[in-house]
Amino acid sequence: MWTSKMNSPKIMDYFALYLKNSHHPPCITISRRRMSQKHNPNPTYDVIILGASGFTGKHVIREALKFLNVPSSPLKSLAIAGRNSSKLSHALQWASRSNPQPQIPILTADTTDPSSLRNLASQAKIILNCVGPFRLYGEPVVKACADSGCDYLDICGEPEFMERMEMKYHDKAVEMGSLIVSACGFDSIPAELGWMFNSRQWLPPAICNRIEGYISLESDKRIVGNLGTYESAVLSVANADKLQELRRSRPKRPRPVISGPPPPKGPKVHHLKEIGLWSVKLPSADATIVRRTLSCLDENPRGLPGVNENTEQVERREAFWSSIKPAHFGMKIASKSLIGVVRFIIVGWFIGHFGKTGIGRWLLLNFPSVFSLGYFRKKGPTEDEVASANFKMWFVGHGYSDGNLASQGNKKPDTEIITRVMGPEIGYSTTPIILVQCALVLLKERDNLPKGGVFPPGIVFGPTDLQDRLQQNGIFFDVISKKTIN
Repeated sequence: MWTSKMNSPKIMDYFALYLKNSHHPPCITISRRRMSQKHNPNPTYDVIILGASGFTGKHVIREALKFLNVPSSPLKSLAIAGRNSSKLSHALQWASRSNPQPQIPILTADTTDPSSLRNLASQAKIILNCVGPFRLYGEPVVKACADSGCDYLDICGEPEFMERMEMKYHDKAVEMGSLIVSACGFDSIPAELGWMFNSRQWLPPAICNRIEGYISLESDKRIVGNLGTYESAVLSVANADKLQELRRSRPKRPRPVISGPPPPKGPKVHHLKEIGLWSVKLPSADATIVRRTLSCLDENPRGLPGVNENTEQVERREAFWSSIKPAHFGMKIASKSLIGVVRFIIVGWFIGHFGKTGIGRWLLLNFPSVFSLGYFRKKGPTEDEVASANFKMWFVGHGYSDGNLASQGNKKPDTEIITRVMGPEIGYSTTPIILVQCALVLLKERDNLPKGGVFPPGIVFGPTDLQDRLQQNGIFFDVISKKTIN
């Protein structure tokens, strides 16, 4: 997100207190009974949704219930968890839209109580973590899963958290067989699968040089974002120096070789005539996560082997990754009007500059509607606002009709391929759809996936049927155009 330095060493204590008393609870009180730390080979539940009483969490419950005990679904047992059983019960009733509510176990757990989280992890095949900001509350859950051998998925969009978890828990997760994958929501599955979908359209001898993603949010009423995303952006500004420090402390990963010259910087505000949008660079996690997947693919050109793959699956995985070629990647946020882009720039300026000081962050977090120009508000969107919203994510790829042209000095790309991913509102519709489908893939295809480790979603879910599943659940992938350019 936006970069800055944190000036007050006590500010994180303030944020912890602020968020504890806000509608984004640090979630969670499981009974403190003693449990063995030994990995449980026979967990009670297929999936436990953690933070299920929050804004996004209750939508995840509703989405998961669609697949619970359906004959074709691998989801046969489900529980929800949070710190307040009464709020969890209300969330379940809201999600089920029935009275009496379904007999789903309600567990209590506390992110400040490691034993309660180990207890939770020992009972589940997969924990879906909806408790954010993850920088404040995510690590204890990751640690419990890594120690217990429980698989973990979350909806995080915070690069510093994801990269720190990889550094601290990858080896333990490999040892215990815990697959830990963040960004399994709108950050960043549409970006990763959308980039791969565009890459796969470049059939030999054609080769792609760069792919630019453009996010366009639309609504018949008004666009109201997920407040957790806004809070994460503010905290990212406060802790940007920690991300840079983390990256400097780690060995540099290999960078994939990309055919052709690097892309030109271009103007800050860009008008893309082909799709009729104005755009400005988006400092999101998406580009960072795509680069992590590309680095992982450079180290493992045939992808990550599954824990118990058969020959057919090995061939499928290797064929998939042979169709994906590295390319420069970036993300921009787009609007049909120049005024819309100006609003994005103003919001970014507020977060980037006010986020540098303690008083500025206090203002940003207490008056989100003011400083986001109405994009975010404390009470969140209404159901009608969610139902009226949708997104389009355009991927504009530039490359060469023949890979040999890429090596001819500074020859410009001569081919353009535009693809698109589109679906419903991003925070409360698309994100639950993606998270639940990722969990179903894990349940159904666990033997075909890596034994364990901390990975970005693309390298794990790329060769699976996740794209087909999303297509069947309202998130569509289309080829818009292919043409020769001057």
